Amino acid sequence: MSAGAVERLSQRLAVVDWAALGAALHLHGSAVIPQLLAPQDCRALAALYAQDAPFRSRVVMQRHGFGSGEYKYFAAPLPDLVASLRSSVYARLAPVANDWYARMGLAPRFPAAHADFVARCHAAGQWRPTPLLLQYQAGDYNCLHQDLYGEHVFPLQMVVLLAQPGQDFTGGELVLTEQRPRMQSRVDVLPLCQGDAVVFAVHQRSVAGARGSHRVRMRHGVSRIRSGVRHALGMIFHDAA
Repeated sequence: MSAGAVERLSQRLAVVDWAALGAALHLHGSAVIPQLLAPQDCRALAALYAQDAPFRSRVVMQRHGFGSGEYKYFAAPLPDLVASLRSSVYARLAPVANDWYARMGLAPRFPAAHADFVARCHAAGQWRPTPLLLQYQAGDYNCLHQDLYGEHVFPLQMVVLLAQPGQDFTGGELVLTEQRPRMQSRVDVLPLCQGDAVVFAVHQRSVAGARGSHRVRMRHGVSRIRSGVRHALGMIFHDAA
């Protein structure tokens, strides 16, 4: 990835309304950042999927009952753009994560710098990097799930759509579900454009109710690809055991 890609990302991050994004996360459990990555950077990231060197492992989803499709975990050191995206966005989401944990009565607090949080993960045996590229073809889908990976979990994650809907693929919408106590699940379907990023809860979040805050369980997946090939970048901020 070029130095220009990192500079373009830095410029885009500087103009995001992070206060509004935090408010949307509190209200809905998800928030979209339009056009976080430029089209040329999306294409460059998607093209990495055909290579082996940038990755530590490949997962074929059918073999594990995860759905249909595949993904590859990046190896350390991460590509410059992926590393910059991970550390920069983490720093802006850490205050939201700490607020959620305080509301839910959970003790861990998240440091301001991503490097400090990763050091905490590594000290607990979670040393494998988790950013990944996903590839879906016609008929593929991703079952509802949560990306936990170990004892230390950052409660927010991000997906960036690298392909262009309607041109590279059809179908394949990101699906979020929320299970509130004694209620049926709420479903949210998020249509995205190329370069859009969506931040959402990993496994649970705080919701204000009539009797104070309570926890709701979140899961996410991808609907069936109707045609073409869909690539996406998955950004998980904790490392894996």
